[in-house]
Amino acid sequence: MGKTHYNRISWIVFSMILLNTKAIGNDLTLEMIFRYNLFNANRVTGIQSTKDGLDYYQLEDSRYIIKYSYETGEIIDTLFSLINLEEPEFNTLSSFEINEDENVILLGTEKEKIYRYSYLTTYYIYDKINGKISRLFSEGKQRLAELSPDGQKVAFVYENNLYLKDIRAGKVTQITNDGMRNQIINGAPDWLYEEEFHLLKGFYWSADSRKLAYYHFDESKVREYSLTFYGDVYPELYTYKYPKAGSTNPKVDVCIFDLISGISKTMNVASDSDSYLPRIKWLPISSRLCIITLNRLQNKADIYLCDAESGNSQHFYTEQNEKYISDIDDTFITFSDSEKAVIIRSDRDGYRHLYHYTLDGRLIGQITQGNWEVDEFYGYDEDSGRLFYTSTEISPLERHLYSINIDGTSKKQLTTESGTHSASFNSTFQYYVLASSDAQTPYLFRLFDSQGNLIRTLENNVILQYLTKEYAFSRKEFFTFRSHDSTDLYAYRILPPGFRKNRKYPVLIYVYGGPESQSVTDSWENRLAWFQLLAQKGYIIICADNRGTDGRGEAFRKPIYMQLGKLELDDQLALTEYLTDQKYIDKNRIGIFGWSYGGYMVLNSLTHGNGIYKTGIAVAPVTDWRFYDTAYTERYMRKPSENEEGYFTGSPLNFIDNLEGNLLLIHGLADDNVHFQNSAELITRVKEADKNIDMYIYPNENHSMRGPNSLYHVYSIITEYILINL
Repeated sequence: MGKTHYNRISWIVFSMILLNTKAIGNDLTLEMIFRYNLFNANRVTGIQSTKDGLDYYQLEDSRYIIKYSYETGEIIDTLFSLINLEEPEFNTLSSFEINEDENVILLGTEKEKIYRYSYLTTYYIYDKINGKISRLFSEGKQRLAELSPDGQKVAFVYENNLYLKDIRAGKVTQITNDGMRNQIINGAPDWLYEEEFHLLKGFYWSADSRKLAYYHFDESKVREYSLTFYGDVYPELYTYKYPKAGSTNPKVDVCIFDLISGISKTMNVASDSDSYLPRIKWLPISSRLCIITLNRLQNKADIYLCDAESGNSQHFYTEQNEKYISDIDDTFITFSDSEKAVIIRSDRDGYRHLYHYTLDGRLIGQITQGNWEVDEFYGYDEDSGRLFYTSTEISPLERHLYSINIDGTSKKQLTTESGTHSASFNSTFQYYVLASSDAQTPYLFRLFDSQGNLIRTLENNVILQYLTKEYAFSRKEFFTFRSHDSTDLYAYRILPPGFRKNRKYPVLIYVYGGPESQSVTDSWENRLAWFQLLAQKGYIIICADNRGTDGRGEAFRKPIYMQLGKLELDDQLALTEYLTDQKYIDKNRIGIFGWSYGGYMVLNSLTHGNGIYKTGIAVAPVTDWRFYDTAYTERYMRKPSENEEGYFTGSPLNFIDNLEGNLLLIHGLADDNVHFQNSAELITRVKEADKNIDMYIYPNENHSMRGPNSLYHVYSIITEYILINL
């Protein structure tokens, strides 16, 4: 918002594109896509609403913090300018937080990644009144620093302990003392909760700034896993706690620190040491804390309301499911500002919907209903009595924004164009930024008022739209086919330019297929430019969503329970059989490519496909669910001891004798998510079966392989393999 900055491509390159695109080549190249990122869409991110909802803050050029008006888009103030500092200790900003009076700014710099979402940061406090800037803490990088609601204090995590700093007095108080690496974590999530429950922080301020609720993880009994990093004469080992399926999980408690008494108290909830506590949140105005517990089987969730003074809890709600409960996230339960209403998300009727409860646990009624799913719930505006959400009501392939009264009346569709939409609301629900795209059109970011009236366009990705036309992108076409049990399945295809039905074309199937994912949507796709490159080389690109994926309700999403890999594979084989019946398909040149769960699907396809696939590319694949983490695996498979047959039949390692076709295996040695152990075991089984595969291993790369030049190199290897072997 405000002026647009194109950080990925220099203005010189932009000018070349606009004046004469052919100056950088007539054809799509891997360099364009993965080195110069010419086809990456610009996004509008990092908007922070003021408390009154009239204005917003945004970080510009990683150097300025600007305050804008929602209504006019005009700059109201420059709250911070890095270039105006005398002898600054840092060069760029990565994050910021501003107190309500706008006289204190918490600045994050020198961001250092830990896992998928977590990072270490050096924080500074900027006093806008006197223009002085000082380090938050001098002993090392911190995590998750956050201002108190009154703006007088900062809480943060350092070396697994929770700290508090009084801004005016400059005094630092250490709240916990038992933090120890690979033993005890206070105020931050462990690897498991971060990855599988998307828990991004581990402490929460009460509204009156007098208390801090925080997680206490005891992972001392969790088994360790080590990653090897190369570069020096002696490689370095990185060891962390990773509970594999069936093994011991961390023991988790929730504590509350009282800033007045200086005492921490553990909350009492009816959970055993094997339960998960995936979310906690303060009620808006009272001194009660909401804690959600989830049993290890993940088919029973309980909500408790805890008294912050005594630590005693009152049971509020139970959600049970025959198989498993999906997505215990921040919107599983929502309290109105006055605490008079509670909104709970449930799929009790077979689809994810919203339900209205009172604070004493009484059901008022179902707010949304129908044979479609609420996708994202954005919140409840108590002043207007309306809730805002996106759903699949129009189509499982699309997402549209709606408002609805809390009694389920006066539903209004706020988006009219086809495609996929998501929203980001300001603090008062008066404005929202809408991100929209479809299969052919990159993201469009626009600002609307709460009635759905357009105020202005923030980003239209006009350069990228120009490039898709200049390089003659083929349309992504949607179609349906039937599974072996006659279930309709959604898919898309990208045809080569000048496609003719009387010719035979090779096919590359892209697959992910994991539980509750979705690949076939009417939306912009990050891999689209690479798919177009292959299409322009004569390949048909195909992608289909098998059973187990999202957007179509429980009956479609959950039949994969206890048998990961079985129905997903059956549906992908049905797709391949459908393709071989098409006269324009060269049935002797069908390939399949996937990453992570998709890599797992590739291995299953080549070991169960009876030679129907000529070539497969598996990147970072799971090969045996016993090697993956507890929370994800057991949600769908239970423990190995409870489902021996499911674990055996779900592992391609046990069927390597049936492996047919060319296989390229790619894996990063520093993958903290899907461990290289998976590929190491595959290599062993391939050797024992006297089979041959091709392999590329990347030292020091994690699951996403985003190191210097990594994606370009990975896709160069994959592309060359396809051109030679398919």
